[in-house]
Amino acid sequence: MLPKSITDYAEAHTTPTSDLLKKLERETWVKRLHPGMVSGGYQGQFLRMLSQMIVPKRILEIGTFTGYSALCLAEGLPEDGLLHTIEINEEMETPIQEYIDAAGLTNKIQLHIGNALEIVPTIDEQFDLVFIDADKINYSRYYDLVFDKVKTGGYILADNVLWFGKVTEKNQDEDTAALNAFNQKIQHDARVENVMLTVRDGLSLIRKV
Repeated sequence: MLPKSITDYAEAHTTPTSDLLKKLERETWVKRLHPGMVSGGYQGQFLRMLSQMIVPKRILEIGTFTGYSALCLAEGLPEDGLLHTIEINEEMETPIQEYIDAAGLTNKIQLHIGNALEIVPTIDEQFDLVFIDADKINYSRYYDLVFDKVKTGGYILADNVLWFGKVTEKNQDEDTAALNAFNQKIQHDARVENVMLTVRDGLSLIRKV
């Protein structure tokens, strides 16, 4: 969303990621379809630092992809913390789990494979932080599904809310219209306070009050 020179400058003045995360990002770009969905170093460090500030005991992530963001978010968990992450693509289960194990986070990240709309209701937890980064059509449904599971004072983080800037255009495709409806829903929800950040493709930070 920003000029490349500004993005490059910001990334150059951000703490570098671990060698494991660099390897995961490289493998994502080489081996996976739609590799641009990976959070990457800049956004990953933001997620990591946000989690470290909140120190959440329970995190829910909807949309694991290759596991990059899960590894970053798990950095803020205390010793007894747990992150539930949900990925719909069953072919991703083995590579995701391999990186979870390599990061030494086997006991802190629980991977669920399947449809989040079906899995979320089965997870009996109250969350301090929820990260929504899955199919855009269902963002509003995911939000409604997790809201009562978020503690008062807890946070919901939604990725891709600017959608390449298409949310500002008049003629919108189905995904763009769904994201725009989600953004309007959050803006008018009196139960939360929110700030939309222009990090990469847009992140909405939503606090339950």
